[in-house]
Amino acid sequence: MNSAIFLIIGLLIGLAIGAAGGLAISRANSKGATTALQDQIAAMQSNQNDSTRLTTELDAMKKSVETLANQALDADRRRSTAESDLKSQIKNMGDANKLLLDETTKIAGALSNTQTRGKFGEAQLELLLEMAGLREGIEFERQKSVAGSGSAGIPDVTIKMPGGSVLFIDSKFPFDRFLDAFNTEVMAERETLLQEHTDDLLKHVTALAKRDYHKHEASPDFVVLFAPFETILSEALRIDKRLLDKAFEKGVTIATPTTMMALLRTVGFVFSKNKIATNANEIQELAGKFLKNVSALHAKLVTVGERLKSTVKAYNEMVPTAETTVVNPAKQIMKISGIDPKSLKAIPEITDSVRELKSGGQTSLDDFIDVEEIEEGESDDN
Repeated sequence: MNSAIFLIIGLLIGLAIGAAGGLAISRANSKGATTALQDQIAAMQSNQNDSTRLTTELDAMKKSVETLANQALDADRRRSTAESDLKSQIKNMGDANKLLLDETTKIAGALSNTQTRGKFGEAQLELLLEMAGLREGIEFERQKSVAGSGSAGIPDVTIKMPGGSVLFIDSKFPFDRFLDAFNTEVMAERETLLQEHTDDLLKHVTALAKRDYHKHEASPDFVVLFAPFETILSEALRIDKRLLDKAFEKGVTIATPTTMMALLRTVGFVFSKNKIATNANEIQELAGKFLKNVSALHAKLVTVGERLKSTVKAYNEMVPTAETTVVNPAKQIMKISGIDPKSLKAIPEITDSVRELKSGGQTSLDDFIDVEEIEEGESDDN
């Protein structure tokens, strides 16, 4: 029996110890599971945060890609438009170059004709004359025959200078060899043709000098040869450095559009200065007439003033006589007739004097002239 009791007690103690150990083991296992679960939850939250951040970054990247795609499309459209415009401009330039080439060919063909070339030079010269402010029929004339003092011919333009001088201009120029030179691609042949062009230009200078325009009595010692292209002269000067000196020795000055414009503007300036001087002379003449009229008017005003003074004096002297001989008897008659004599007013006396017109120390035009002459004499002495 005691054995049974001890067995039961041992079983109970074993159960207690087993329960306690199981509880301890269970608690240990539960704590580890909780920690593992917490770690899993933390990992899931971290994964979720990473997923959210990745989604945000992917959205931003998507927007950037969309923006880049739109910009690429816009750039492509602009490139297409620019290419289209460029093609259009290239086509227009090609058309313009073709038109320019055609026109240049026509001009070159026209200038190969001597008569047409002369008209072209005249047209260019006329344009420069207009730009310089010179007027046909007033400051210059075209195709006017010249004769006298050993000169004879018809210059293209005759400029009438102030003072009676004249300046002759010829607009014909050699062009054939010059045109041929620039139509060839062979440099040696071009140089040969330009040498011939220089010789032709000098021959034309000699022929123009023989017309003796520069020997005309009203002309300076030279006549102007107008070359409507700068290169006509520049290429010739490259070949012959003394071309201008040789021409001037013959009484001919070669002018291109640049130098011709400078010359014509100088002529226009001389005309304007001469006009100012002419206007000044006219003003001086009118001023002289005006001063004479002023002097005459002044003398008449003085005479009128003196006569007014005499009239006022005679009037005032006559007032007492009129009062005594006319007014007083009239008042007595009115009084006898029953009329109020006060209605007959007294004759007023003029007390204001006539203002004297002062001459300012100068009474005639001669006084003004004398003053100017004295001042000029004093300035010369100084």
